[in-house]
Amino acid sequence: MPRTVSNTILFATDLSAENRAAFARALRLAYAQGIQLDVLHVLDPYLPRRVLLDMESAIVEDIAHTLTDLREDYALEAPKTLIQTVTGSAYVEIVREAHERNAELVVLGMHRKRGQKDLLMGTTLMRVLRSAPCPVVVASYQPIQPWQHILLPIDFSLTARHTLKEALIRFPDATLTLLHAWTLPGEYELGSQAYYAHWREKEVQRLRAQLNNEVESLMRELDGVPDVELVLEQGAPSDVLQAYMKRHSPDLVMIGSRGQPHHVSQLTEMLLCEPHCDLMLCRAW
Repeated sequence: MPRTVSNTILFATDLSAENRAAFARALRLAYAQGIQLDVLHVLDPYLPRRVLLDMESAIVEDIAHTLTDLREDYALEAPKTLIQTVTGSAYVEIVREAHERNAELVVLGMHRKRGQKDLLMGTTLMRVLRSAPCPVVVASYQPIQPWQHILLPIDFSLTARHTLKEALIRFPDATLTLLHAWTLPGEYELGSQAYYAHWREKEVQRLRAQLNNEVESLMRELDGVPDVELVLEQGAPSDVLQAYMKRHSPDLVMIGSRGQPHHVSQLTEMLLCEPHCDLMLCRAW
């Protein structure tokens, strides 16, 4: 099925050293897809005008220098690039620019408040994740190679289905692992009963069949798809995801977002507090 795409990846940088990995990922994604890379830095609007003018010139020069370094590191020709500074609130301007440019992706670096769950909510990163009109990549690891092992926590929701579709279309050469965390009613109370064990086995088989049907229905809509593995693990979603990531070290986790302005899922929160790999958050529509 043909996919209508924009021609821009938007990378928003705070110029920190931690952003270099995200800059490199944005560059490699733009190069691989043959589309424009727009690099954005948001300046404090309350700085004196003379200071702003001096800073704008220095920032554009610094970004251009970093871009040249990264191209040489990865032996890449430069994609079409636009470097821009704007003034305002960082998350507002990033979201506005993503809308105005009809961005294919927004790429951000990982925040510096790792392990500090209570401080996440007010960060620019969290606000962009909740409000961006397109998928958002949060990159914290050097892109030595394209993402090869992509992990998708899934359920039967529209959000999960949309995220799976994004993965199937965007990454035709990757290996996708679909991870579903499940629990059954009465497990704690009746788990030792013989009849319950038989019922439990049948329920797990039914669950796997339903998930397989979901995946196959999407794959029939698409011409070329990557390898897909379905894994069922018993337990709470956040515990199952964390344990799987520690055992298998995926390159990227893709997770759906319902776009609720003042809510972040437990899975997203966990992935941002303890980043084991890059993250892509996809809206449900």
